[in-house]
Amino acid sequence: MSHQDLIRDPACDVVGKLRDGEVTPLDLLDVLEKRIAEVDSKVNALPILCFDRARDRAKALMKKPASERGLLAGLPVPIKDLIDVSGVRNTQGSPIFKDNIPARSDIMVERLEENGAVVYARSNTPEFGAGANTFNEVFGATRNPWDTSRSAAGSSGGAAAALATGTAWLAHGSDMGGSLRNPASFCGVVGLRPSIGRVAHTAKFVMDNTIGVQGPMARNVEDLALLLDAMSGEHPADPLSLPALPTSFLSAARSGGKPKRIAYSPDLGITPVDPEVAAITRKAAARFAEAGAIVEEAHPDLSEAHECFHVLRAFFFAVTKEELLRTRRDQLKPEVIWNIEEGLKLTVEQIARAQAQRVAMAARADEFFKTYDLLLAPATIVPPFPVENRYVAECAGKKFDNYVQWLGIVYAITLACCPALSLPCGFTASGLPVGLQMVGRARGEARLLAGAKVLEDILGLRGTTPIDPKAAK
Repeated sequence: MSHQDLIRDPACDVVGKLRDGEVTPLDLLDVLEKRIAEVDSKVNALPILCFDRARDRAKALMKKPASERGLLAGLPVPIKDLIDVSGVRNTQGSPIFKDNIPARSDIMVERLEENGAVVYARSNTPEFGAGANTFNEVFGATRNPWDTSRSAAGSSGGAAAALATGTAWLAHGSDMGGSLRNPASFCGVVGLRPSIGRVAHTAKFVMDNTIGVQGPMARNVEDLALLLDAMSGEHPADPLSLPALPTSFLSAARSGGKPKRIAYSPDLGITPVDPEVAAITRKAAARFAEAGAIVEEAHPDLSEAHECFHVLRAFFFAVTKEELLRTRRDQLKPEVIWNIEEGLKLTVEQIARAQAQRVAMAARADEFFKTYDLLLAPATIVPPFPVENRYVAECAGKKFDNYVQWLGIVYAITLACCPALSLPCGFTASGLPVGLQMVGRARGEARLLAGAKVLEDILGLRGTTPIDPKAAK
């Protein structure tokens, strides 16, 4: 078996080989170390490596029978550089924390390791995960493997670029305003924002943060479902966490369950969209008809999303970062300073209004899904943009008010409390990936994954990654 063969194998196949004893976790770490040396300097996806720790974990795992090594059976997984991994730097993309080494892992990492994951790297992220372009003052920018002059999006940009270049089979990410969906779209992989509570994590600063969640990223739907199975389940340290379902998400993805009625919206009624992106996603959505589904143009009323998200995001930044603004302002990027200051200016009335708006949008979405099985829309409103642009300032002639407003098409779904994923659905004329956002009813990941697998099979784009990084044409 060659090095390249393993890199290109789906994660589910690699786990099967681990269980059958065809390969060991140590073999996989050797493969990844070589692949990272070959390609990562071109994309900067995995700036922190911890192979010594990984090999120690792999050796300990290999002392157990294959049947007792968990769902992932020793598969290596990188963790986004925002949450704690014991003994490994967690910089959060900030100079303030560039030397921070936590003593204990986040409970999500512990859960993954209990399920047989071997952590070997941290994936790059913007400072504190703020903004959908992955760059920071500690490690620099992550570049898009399809065109290294372009952005990999964010904030899980390192995870997406690692998957696309074959330096990961599965990857962890997180999502507040589309941070699993945006980079998946830009890099031609699959990223899922799960329902609130689906993935338990360690609470910091606030116990009831429901706009940010942890989630999986992979190269295809089945692999995505496998990682979600390994991440999900309740934990006493996370009171919002949900118990594991009786049927696995991987089984759901493989069930062949077809949606009967689907809604497509090019813009969710709230945002401009690049015409080429709209055309590609519309064409992909229409192909659900080949599975016998009715496809109609519709969307729930999400018109309050921009005002609501601006307030709730700013409030979160004020609560979690106010001390840093007071004590380390000179080390924060301008966008983070702006977000914190916006939060500190909020009134109780503004916060109450935003909370009421979210309740109303979630209720309207729930009502919408009584008619439709899935809602489809673009995952990003533009194709990958030049990496030196900090964010998208305008689209289709409309200028945005701030650095996150271009993300409305994904953060509206965050506010509606729905699980959503980005599925590769085509390429622009210049060969850049485009993702289709697929949205399910709250806690409806099983049906969402089944539908995504059906469309993935119809579109025939599975296996387009990993690729060797491509320079600008």
